[in-house]
Amino acid sequence: MNRIFEDTATAFSLKSDSELERAYFLFKMIANEPLVKIGTAMTNFALKARLPVDGLIRATVFDHFCGGVSEADCMTVVDKMWSKGVFSVLDYSVEGKDTEDPLDAALEKTLTILNFVKELDAIPFAVFKPSGYGRLALYQKISEGKSLSKKEQQEWGRVVGRFEATCKKAYDLDVSLLIDAEESWMQDAADELVEEMMRKYNKEKAIVFNTLQLYRWDRLDYLKELHAKSRKEGFKIGIKTVRGAYMEKENERARENNYATPICSTKSECDTNYDNTVIYIVEHLDQISLFSGTHNELSSYKLMELMDQKGIPPNDNRIWFGQLYGMSDHISFNLAKKGYNVAKYLPFGPVRDVMPYLIRRAEENTSVAGQTNRELELIKKERIRRKI
Repeated sequence: MNRIFEDTATAFSLKSDSELERAYFLFKMIANEPLVKIGTAMTNFALKARLPVDGLIRATVFDHFCGGVSEADCMTVVDKMWSKGVFSVLDYSVEGKDTEDPLDAALEKTLTILNFVKELDAIPFAVFKPSGYGRLALYQKISEGKSLSKKEQQEWGRVVGRFEATCKKAYDLDVSLLIDAEESWMQDAADELVEEMMRKYNKEKAIVFNTLQLYRWDRLDYLKELHAKSRKEGFKIGIKTVRGAYMEKENERARENNYATPICSTKSECDTNYDNTVIYIVEHLDQISLFSGTHNELSSYKLMELMDQKGIPPNDNRIWFGQLYGMSDHISFNLAKKGYNVAKYLPFGPVRDVMPYLIRRAEENTSVAGQTNRELELIKKERIRRKI
């Protein structure tokens, strides 16, 4: 297949020279692990000490990886990407809250975004994280099969209510809804809840999408079991595939608690698991819709080839490619130029509240050296092309 991802003119067509230089600077920094650790510590200290660093963060890492502080603030970025055929997924990236007020605020924000999505062709999906709707410790307790106190039962009822309100509104508006995956020790409870939403709202097509983190070796088997249930009970499945975001945390917890890690033992196994899961979904498109969330070029080429072999047009609405804003523009914009359905996850929120997300992005890019080096290679190529 033609190596379309080498086209840097298309990849960086929306970036000014100054924005390209900022990207070069950021990825050079991220490639230096000790520097990332020092920078993370200094940033956390500055935020806790209430030092006036918001402006500096906003002008550098925030504006590269985030769309803005509010939905309206994101629209300039949304419109620019839409001009190149790339869709957006507004992602309210405030996470890990443990009290009710922020959880209810996350619900209201997601419902507001759903209204946004309905009115804008450029935003085909809404999204939320389970930890935005409930305490991680509560999901964990349910996942472990432990009894809940009366107070916890009431709390869980509110979590279920938030899922229900969001999925029902998505169904009523006919807007697809992506639900992210998180740590393995809380995921069973989230999976069961998302499955229940699929049973209710995916009767005709995939409205509700669950996320499979395919660095977990058990997820393809889970999907096959879910597929069997869906055929028996008569509902469609929506699946977002990703490799995963919590590898170091997962392996560390497994070691500390003396159980087998849920993570594939090698990157090769993870890649195979990812690609086999995508193949399984494409072979069952009558029942399962796919949002392929990957920055891996080879996996993207494989999906393109599979679609071509099966005569599936690039714009078939049952298959989407997705990448994070600020990363892998060479994949996103070149796929869009060829007519594929492509959406960028566009995180937004108050600068200080989004910092946990940004820190995780930096740490992930540092741990996946090949990804960062590839970003730098392509940016360098474009700088040479522009004679910067």
